[in-house]
Amino acid sequence: MSLAWNAIRLGTILVYIFMFAPVAVVMLLAFNANQFGSFPLEGLSLRWFVALIENDAIVRAFQTSIVLGLLTSVISTTMGVLAALAMVRYDFPGKRLISTALIAPILVPEVVLAVALLLFLRALDVPRSFFLLLMGHVIFTLPFVVLVVQARLVGIRREYEEAAMSLGANAFETFRHVTLPLMLPAVMAGMLFSFTMSFDDITGTLFWKPGGVETVPTQIFAMLRNSISPEINALGTVMVVFTVALPLLGAALARRVAAHLSGAR
Repeated sequence: MSLAWNAIRLGTILVYIFMFAPVAVVMLLAFNANQFGSFPLEGLSLRWFVALIENDAIVRAFQTSIVLGLLTSVISTTMGVLAALAMVRYDFPGKRLISTALIAPILVPEVVLAVALLLFLRALDVPRSFFLLLMGHVIFTLPFVVLVVQARLVGIRREYEEAAMSLGANAFETFRHVTLPLMLPAVMAGMLFSFTMSFDDITGTLFWKPGGVETVPTQIFAMLRNSISPEINALGTVMVVFTVALPLLGAALARRVAAHLSGAR
């Protein structure tokens, strides 16, 4: 039994090394003073990060990704919270069908979803635009918000809301002062999750983006088609740090909010 568990541990460690070793190499080469990515390093330098700031195309891609991620997270979270409330708190005809439709984008491969949406809008003679790109990201991220908020709502007892309404609060006041604070950690988690997914997405973005609009992942893809520049390593490092640090910060903030709410009760 001990030998089997040791083999499982060793296999797990090897899998993690296989997954994260390339990322570590890219981050290490981002600080290489030499223009050519090779070992051993010929010195440490921040010149490639400075080059990123001075590259207008990369700066525009960052601005586009941030704006797109913020809009996606706000829309997905708003719709996800409302959908989760309807699914958990109310019964209505077609509830099971609507619930399946909300979760369906998770079950469909993203490339299939991207092509399907593109062909559907092309049949309607709708050109590719930033709005189409935004709607595609919302469709892709909405199911994750719904699942996260639903899981939290199931654990919130209806007695809290019924007590507030028995004291004279209407439905909106009950939601604002009772339900929303209790599910706020899940709402924040869903918002951060949707922002991160939108910021990192490349498959759907390649199909939905209009000409002349680049996000950070598509900008990296475009740069890789020409040559392997050290700026790509620096840009990849920034993306890794950003997409890892943001969820960690959000998780810490959500735990603090949850602890504050527990202390208040």
